[in-house]
Amino acid sequence: MNFGSPVFVILIVAICMGAWVFTTAIRARHGYPLTDDWGNTIHPLPKEDSKLAAENAQLRETVERLEDRLKVLERIATDPAKRLDDEIERLR
Repeated sequence: MNFGSPVFVILIVAICMGAWVFTTAIRARHGYPLTDDWGNTIHPLPKEDSKLAAENAQLRETVERLEDRLKVLERIATDPAKRLDDEIERLR
């Protein structure tokens, strides 16, 4: 094989490009930041996992229900005290 032939140069370029594509694919698959042609860092967007999205929706519903219950409990805790205070004032 003649190392000065164009076939050898094209082979070296092809191997380098294949290695670059392979490493970029591995980096993207595992969530590492990538770089563009000018060296700027590009952070991949996180994938929305359907199981995680369902769990988040369930937790949001639970928090909303707990907030509603807390509002009711606050009203119950504060209203009787006000009514009792008004009743005492009427008795005086």
